[in-house]
Amino acid sequence: MGGKIKSWKKRWFVFDRLKRNFSYYVDKHETKLKGLIYFQAIEEVYYDHLRSATKSPNPSLTFCVKTHDRLYYMVAPSPEAMRIWMDVIVTGAEGYTQFLS
Repeated sequence: MGGKIKSWKKRWFVFDRLKRNFSYYVDKHETKLKGLIYFQAIEEVYYDHLRSATKSPNPSLTFCVKTHDRLYYMVAPSPEAMRIWMDVIVTGAEGYTQFLS
């Protein structure tokens, strides 16, 4: 769901463990970066069990990525994809903390 204008848009996400972030684009052919989320900014990743994402195209596949600055609502194409994405994001964010001293 968009940040300023609260409408649902498809985005292409790229997870980069080396750079410790994931970026997103309008689609997989786009080269202009739409946004970037750093692992260290992620506070929580959770299933939207309260159905707080208004007008989600698929409430049962909606999950949230909470950062210091923003709450991202995302919809996966399947339950399996949602579990994988949530796990990858949590693992990446938690993996980041092992580099802090």
